[in-house]
Amino acid sequence: MPVQFTERFAKQYERLPNTLQRKVDKALHLLDADFRHSGLRSHPVEGLEGVFEAYVDAKYRMTFVRYGNVFLMRNVDNHDECLRNP
Repeated sequence: MPVQFTERFAKQYERLPNTLQRKVDKALHLLDADFRHSGLRSHPVEGLEGVFEAYVDAKYRMTFVRYGNVFLMRNVDNHDECLRNP
């Protein structure tokens, strides 16, 4: 399924260290291949209809919405910051 990025996601991604960017790239590849891949642990964000959270690693998360057959990536940051404004 195609993945698109908000401006905020792109800016946050650019600020990440290279090691985290590679982890995000891997997570995006998994998302594209299988939205429910166990490594992503994707699930709805509590209290926000249609917004999902997926794991990048133990500390970092990314949020996204699904529009038809497209995933729109909204945010990527450490867990607390990412969910403060998903």
